Amino acid sequence: MSERGHGGGRPRETLHRDPPNSVAHLGSVAVCTFDCYGTLIDWRAGIEECLGRALRLQGYAGTQPVFPVYEESEKTAEHRYAPYRQVLTSAAVDAAAKLGVNLSAAAAREFADSLPTWTAFPDTAEALRELGRRGVQRYILSNVDRDLLQETIRRNHLEVDGVVTAEDVRSYKPALAHWLRFFEDHPVDRAEIVHVAQSLFHDIVPASRLGLRTVWVNRYGGPLPTDVRPTYVTRDLHELLTVIGA
Repeated sequence: MSERGHGGGRPRETLHRDPPNSVAHLGSVAVCTFDCYGTLIDWRAGIEECLGRALRLQGYAGTQPVFPVYEESEKTAEHRYAPYRQVLTSAAVDAAAKLGVNLSAAAAREFADSLPTWTAFPDTAEALRELGRRGVQRYILSNVDRDLLQETIRRNHLEVDGVVTAEDVRSYKPALAHWLRFFEDHPVDRAEIVHVAQSLFHDIVPASRLGLRTVWVNRYGGPLPTDVRPTYVTRDLHELLTVIGA
């Protein structure tokens, strides 16, 4: 997953709004492909709330944020394909152990099942609707099981035209299988596609390797490494709409 604590203020110097290949306007766009968790859904907040609650119920009294520990455990769990519920469960147990908590299997499964309750960012649903009104097709490429994603879409009233999940391709981004399946199923000129995501590692870097234009949605105010070159950088999806033509 992206693919992914809330940041406080977002210092302007970390945004790198004008990488060398940025443009004022993305021009013709027929399709936007999106990562989901971290881009459309606030996965940091979901993990901090739901896994944090599970840990506290098991006696955790520390002040260390849960998300960074969990994120590293999830990356390790995704090295080989397994259903995402298993990834969530095993990563939760591993992260808990690193924080000194023996998380029960039942509590870890409950955390995994909480994923569809994680809330969308405030701009997500309207931005997707507006793109649809402009005639832009919207597809989600996500590192999750299909039923978890479909329930997330339903609960948050997200308008999308299709999805590709890890369950479909039995692979996790940053591997390229999500995009290759999308290209196979939707023979759209790659020049007409823009991939939109928060995760540089899971999304922006591999999508760029495939020759796609990319928009990094810097949801959490992180720095942009000098060797990563998204086509455009935005803080949120409102800004995305300003660089995609009506």
